[in-house]
Amino acid sequence: MANYLTVQEADALSLLTLNVDAWDAAKVTDGSSWGVAGTLCVKALTMATSIINSLRYKGEKTDSDQVNQFPREDETTVPEDITVACFLIANVLLDGIDPELEYENTFLLAQGYANVRSTYDRETPAFHIIAGVPSIVAWRHLLPYIQNLREIKLYRV
Repeated sequence: MANYLTVQEADALSLLTLNVDAWDAAKVTDGSSWGVAGTLCVKALTMATSIINSLRYKGEKTDSDQVNQFPREDETTVPEDITVACFLIANVLLDGIDPELEYENTFLLAQGYANVRSTYDRETPAFHIIAGVPSIVAWRHLLPYIQNLREIKLYRV
């Protein structure tokens, strides 16, 4: 699978983004020589691409044979919102956020350890967590492209 971003492109985005300590730490762990892309960074970008590809989007792929969901319709390039979302998701994944655990904790009502207690009561769950996107900021970049889940397409055959 081709990722939406190369490590070098993601690194360039990291220079324009706050709170990317996890990305920077992974970069140091992997080595600052990008001749061979860093393993952790590539894994994070691959997982982020997979998360983005798992969602349902408006319209059709530009080419039905393309691996990724973007570009779509008459676009020839991947929209900037999608590449930014890919980087943001990769950064959050590198920061140790587990989408599975986030989903399990969506409806957590009480949890305690010593004097620290967490209680959640969400009548409306966080849609980005339900969709498997661990970053609300990335979700906001993806949202304009996402198909209305309450909409049903009917086809006459």
